[in-house]
Amino acid sequence: MDLLLEATARAEREHFWFKGFRRFVTPLLEEAAAGRTGLRLLDCGCGTGVNLALLQRHGQEYGIDITWRGLEFARARGHRRLARADAARLPFPDARFDIVSSFDVIYSLPDEAERLAALEMHRVLKPGGILVLNVAAMNVLRGNHSVLSQELRRYDRPRLRRVLEQAGFHVERMTYTNVTLFPVILAVRSAQRWLGLKSEEDADAEITVPPKPVNGLLSALLAVEAQLVSRVDLPFGSSLLCIARRPTG
Repeated sequence: MDLLLEATARAEREHFWFKGFRRFVTPLLEEAAAGRTGLRLLDCGCGTGVNLALLQRHGQEYGIDITWRGLEFARARGHRRLARADAARLPFPDARFDIVSSFDVIYSLPDEAERLAALEMHRVLKPGGILVLNVAAMNVLRGNHSVLSQELRRYDRPRLRRVLEQAGFHVERMTYTNVTLFPVILAVRSAQRWLGLKSEEDADAEITVPPKPVNGLLSALLAVEAQLVSRVDLPFGSSLLCIARRPTG
């Protein structure tokens, strides 16, 4: 996991995927905040902490991560409300947060830990609070990045909905993303599986920033897609993005 964090820290400012992801998730966080300020927001699996800046716009941001290396990166970015913790055992009281996020984390958890993490995120949300969740999607897209991220599964809508509803959430929206890049991703990852997936130590090239013209083109495609995602749910893609609510009852 430290290899993933090191590669991510080098690439996340400019890499087309990370820029696209921030464009996808920012409007959902704004929708969850609904114009309110002074909220408490928790990122479960904050990694290098770059996404804590998105939460910080709406109030006090908190982050947990299982790795010391991730927390070191987050602290270097100026974030202080951090804890080393497991998403399946959150060190916070019930009903503490207005918004909880978890981006590309639960797909690496064993089934029981995945179930417990969903329950814990539900527990620490206030009644009426919002979960913003992103996961890897579609098994056909398994590739070298799956090795680097220690991915145990990729999701489809029914699987993710079942996990969240069994934890007590009401799913309000679920959309695939990265549909514009789907043909390229499918071709690359099919070839990777055919050739044989790399070891974790050799897979960090998966998060290397492409040459500037290529990176710029792919970033532009995702910027256009982000405008579409803000209006409609997409039928397929490499990620699955979800908003779910803890009911008030």
